[in-house]
Amino acid sequence: MPGLLLGDEAPNFHADTTHGPLRFHDFLGNSWGILFSHPRDFTPVCTTELGRAAKLAPEFAKRNIKMIALSIDDVKDHLCWSKDINAYNGDEAKEQLPFPIIADSKRELAVQLGMLDPDERDKDGIPLTARVVFVFGPDKKLKLSILYPATTGRNFDEILRVVDSLQLTAAKKVATPVDWKPGDQVMVIPSVPEEEADKLFPGGVCTKELPSGKKYLRYTPQPQ
Repeated sequence: MPGLLLGDEAPNFHADTTHGPLRFHDFLGNSWGILFSHPRDFTPVCTTELGRAAKLAPEFAKRNIKMIALSIDDVKDHLCWSKDINAYNGDEAKEQLPFPIIADSKRELAVQLGMLDPDERDKDGIPLTARVVFVFGPDKKLKLSILYPATTGRNFDEILRVVDSLQLTAAKKVATPVDWKPGDQVMVIPSVPEEEADKLFPGGVCTKELPSGKKYLRYTPQPQ
């Protein structure tokens, strides 16, 4: 079955985009990357999503993340649509967004990456692209995959939160608990022995007592 699983390397596809042709691995370079797909240009939910993504582009840049979108129309339509997106944001109605939009008019890339929504179809009965979020690490491997149906818009604040967790847990031997936000306490991963945890986390480790007597809920201040 086409599609990407966690840990898979991103295909090094060639694509035409609103910023010119590119090869995906060259585009990513040594950065993190986020690829988010859209069912179609000039659609209401997609316009709000790309508007929000454009507003948050400086936040993604601060985290060393390259952003790139995909929609099933051609570059000419993408450029025209970008004017609407900028106008929706209250900005100058120009053809460029802070990130490229891939033209996938034949749906070849959407099929390769497993992005089609079988329940949402266009006027010709062809499946639309679902709202997929792929986050790739600097090793170009898939670190996160979130799949929304075409009818449900994404929460980009949540995507930023998850990216913060991914980058923190890639660098430190911690995990982030439910509803974690940057600055909250984190959890020491189970594979770290107690004596090592004391050395790794000078801010201290607090273990919650449980009826089982097992000491697996270990909290520590978020490491820098």
